Amino acid sequence: MELPSTKPYLLRALWEWCCDNGFTPHIAVEVDERTRVPREYVRGGQIVLNLGPTATNKLQMGNELIEFQARFNGVARDLSVPVGRVTAIYARENGAGMAFEVEGESSVADVDAAVPDAPELPSDEAPPEPPRPKLQRIK
Repeated sequence: MELPSTKPYLLRALWEWCCDNGFTPHIAVEVDERTRVPREYVRGGQIVLNLGPTATNKLQMGNELIEFQARFNGVARDLSVPVGRVTAIYARENGAGMAFEVEGESSVADVDAAVPDAPELPSDEAPPEPPRPKLQRIK
């Protein structure tokens, strides 16, 4: 018998730890076709999202999906992130958090190709890299 994943429980625990200690929880997500996020903010197949209480509305961190509303340029959007696509959760202020393996690999290139609203960059300019979390062990 296969045990259920501990990942959603760890995500919820670290989110709560961040909030209890006055930190801003962020998640790094490897975007695929099931990930519902503003595609114009996806860079290199990844997006970093602020899950802080002041940045989200109706946040639900379930065992399969993280669902919430967030504003992008003043426009409220409904977001849905499969838990299996979360690669890290960490505190913005100090980088403390945890990294995860991506579950259910899919073609990220297909997602990037289907981004009609993404601004075009000159060919000699590389897209900006999303901020990398500085992960620390929490004791």
